[in-house]
Amino acid sequence: MVAVGPVTVAASMFPPVARRALAAPGDDGGAFGTLGLLHRICRVYALVGVVVPVFGFATASEMGVLGSAWLIVSIALTALAAVVLAALVLPAQSAVVEGRGTHPARLAMCTGMFNLLWATVTVLMIVRPGSTTGA
Repeated sequence: MVAVGPVTVAASMFPPVARRALAAPGDDGGAFGTLGLLHRICRVYALVGVVVPVFGFATASEMGVLGSAWLIVSIALTALAAVVLAALVLPAQSAVVEGRGTHPARLAMCTGMFNLLWATVTVLMIVRPGSTTGA
């Protein structure tokens, strides 16, 4: 959660700030500075988030649940979330920060998909449907 939380929150904050920045392009630059900071947080924590699956596999191996359906679904959703972040969210944020992007609604939709995937993975990791580990 320490690695995934900041990127999720920063990515969620980005589209509303982008809308404000694009609505008032002659502003003092405060919104554009905030966009740069939020984008940097997303990029850094996306890289830090790469270690999450490594620790996840180690923990699952230790618990003996590598073949569990809830874990396999979680792995697939984590991979899909990574693709959404790397292929859709971060490039769209870069475009807005560099002045090339003007569609924060599409970015908000992609960010929502990313957050929904992570929320689903989090629930699966907590509830672990069908788990027999007793934890």
